Amino acid sequence: MRAQKKPIQAVATWVRRQPPKVKAFLAVVSGMTALVFLRFIVNDHDNLFVAAEAVHAIGVSVLIYKLMKEKTCAGLSLKSQELTAIFLAVRLYCSFVMEYDIHTLLDTATLGTTLWVIYMIRFKLRSSYMEDKDNFAIYYVLVPCAVLALAIHPSTSHNILNRIFWALCVYLEAVSVLPQLRVMQNTKIVEPFTAHYVFALGVARFLSCAHWVLQVLDTRGRLLTALGYGLWPSMVLLSEIVQTFILADFCYYYVKSIFGGQLVLRLPSGVV
Repeated sequence: MRAQKKPIQAVATWVRRQPPKVKAFLAVVSGMTALVFLRFIVNDHDNLFVAAEAVHAIGVSVLIYKLMKEKTCAGLSLKSQELTAIFLAVRLYCSFVMEYDIHTLLDTATLGTTLWVIYMIRFKLRSSYMEDKDNFAIYYVLVPCAVLALAIHPSTSHNILNRIFWALCVYLEAVSVLPQLRVMQNTKIVEPFTAHYVFALGVARFLSCAHWVLQVLDTRGRLLTALGYGLWPSMVLLSEIVQTFILADFCYYYVKSIFGGQLVLRLPSGVV
């Protein structure tokens, strides 16, 4: 087993020693390589979006297991869960009034479990909630997202209010994990279940981003026209990319920790 770990550890050590610009370049190359791989092995790229929602649901299931087994919510951000519930609720509303499909069912299940997690943190396990570490001001993301949704939203034939809500859920989803990252930044030590949950979010974000990018490539840009005109199509893609890169650094250290046989993830300074 030790011989198998050496090449991985050597590569991880080399990457860690590189300057930020080189790390960013390697991340872009790795992402493009993964996209090419997915393009050839997945026939229907819409399945990637379904997979993204399924992985998110799995991540929430990990949280439920943690709360039920360990009877503690230490290390979890209540604010991130609340932001997640808000964007899921808004997206569900948009699904019911604009287009009802399998994504609606998946979002319903994920919203239900997320609300249960919020209930557990707020009431049943309140004593273990690290409120002093969960100090990200939620209005720092709610207000800018709302203003951005008012300014830049779809130009489709739907009701203007529904189009603004659609944009709001896209922008909120992109930044909903920021309070959770702040908690991990404050504690520097991430226990396994929380780490698994955040990694699942990272995978879900990447799959969702891959879905949009590949759909644009497959339609030779026609998908962007279908989304409307102006800045909105670009903002949809930018939001997906932002979600992926927000969690990319954490996912790197998570994978490195797993291959290193560490049960508890210790984040170095400057991460997340």
